[in-house]
Amino acid sequence: MPRILIAIGLILLLAGLCWPLLSRLPLGRLPGDILIQRQNFTVYIPITTCVLASVIFSFVMWIIRR
Repeated sequence: MPRILIAIGLILLLAGLCWPLLSRLPLGRLPGDILIQRQNFTVYIPITTCVLASVIFSFVMWIIRR
């Protein structure tokens, strides 16, 4: 458990240091993300972004557990 928490902390630290580069990625605006705008409300469903984040997270966890 401590090893996983340290790994998550390091990943968050790395993401924070790379934030200027990460903010340029089109995450949240990928094909497959659904945006419905009406006069009184907006609904945003980031399907593709969630799938991509899940794949990346699963890969990182697989690397850590090896």
